[in-house]
Amino acid sequence: MTLFIQQLFNGLALGGVYCLAAIGLTLVFGVLRIPNLAHGSLYMLGAYVTYFFLTAVGVPYVAAIGLAAIVLAVVGILLERLVFHPLRKSPHTHHMIAAVGAMFFFQAVAQVIWGADFRRMESPFEGTLSIGGAQISWQRIIIILTAVAVLALLTWFIKRSIHGQTIEAVEQDRTGASLAGISPNTVSMLTFALAAALATIAAGLVAPINLLSPTMGAALDLKIFAIIILGGLGSIPGAIVGGFLLALAEVMTSTYVSSAAGEAIAFVVLVAVLAVRPTGLFAKAVQR
Repeated sequence: MTLFIQQLFNGLALGGVYCLAAIGLTLVFGVLRIPNLAHGSLYMLGAYVTYFFLTAVGVPYVAAIGLAAIVLAVVGILLERLVFHPLRKSPHTHHMIAAVGAMFFFQAVAQVIWGADFRRMESPFEGTLSIGGAQISWQRIIIILTAVAVLALLTWFIKRSIHGQTIEAVEQDRTGASLAGISPNTVSMLTFALAAALATIAAGLVAPINLLSPTMGAALDLKIFAIIILGGLGSIPGAIVGGFLLALAEVMTSTYVSSAAGEAIAFVVLVAVLAVRPTGLFAKAVQR
């Protein structure tokens, strides 16, 4: 039972990271109808920028994540303006090729600045908390609590704020939103900024647990694409449920079966769900 509780919290912490990263990709897909293959690289860059503020500048851990989120929000806007906006009338394959180019560019930048070696970020939250006999690290507790708080704030932002409602309007009907006076270009920039900031928060939270490397976003890309397909393309609730479901399945399978099975379970769950519900768990009908 102790092992189960330990792995349950590990899965919840991992699920929080997956959710924050996947929601950003979900928002971009909902607005632009393109899969941003460079999203994992934004996550990677966010981790390194957090590391920079923490070690080189010397700001506190929470402030480092906040500053890195602002920097990556600007990077997200530049990515949308310089890479995706010029291709807005091009076939989707052009967007995907451009995203792959951006992904390799960000990896090269990280390697030039920080090198190819693994780096470790220290956590200010030392020690563990005993729950049901299991020792849960404070860093994982912080990840879970922060993820829940950010998800709650994001839900409020999307449902209650003017800017959030414009994102929903463009997701539902881009032409109709434009006729109503909403600028799709402004919404696209806002969405990329928000997606990059969420990925940075996720990366900053998990960085003290995992090592940093220029290719750390590649593995995440596969997981979050599985999550948004599992939950339903463009669905925020689907990204949340899919993120926690996938993380728990991955952790429990790695624990009770094998680590190799844990790595493969994402795609096993994905195939199983799509066989029953091809549009995903929370598919949305979108007008165009």
